[in-house]
Amino acid sequence: MKKVDFKNKTTEELQKTLIEKRNALKDFNFKSSGGATKNVKTGNITKKEIARILTALNSKK
Repeated sequence: MKKVDFKNKTTEELQKTLIEKRNALKDFNFKSSGGATKNVKTGNITKKEIARILTALNSKK
């Protein structure tokens, strides 16, 4: 998602998305340690999205 997409969401939606992305990152890390992932860029993309969400949440405060 782009930065603009996160600006239009409410804080509750951002919190929900943040929880989903953090769970996705945990799953990715677990699968990558077992060698079950094929796309290794997913981890970096998820980390960047988490950072964007946190930035949007902090700017709304």
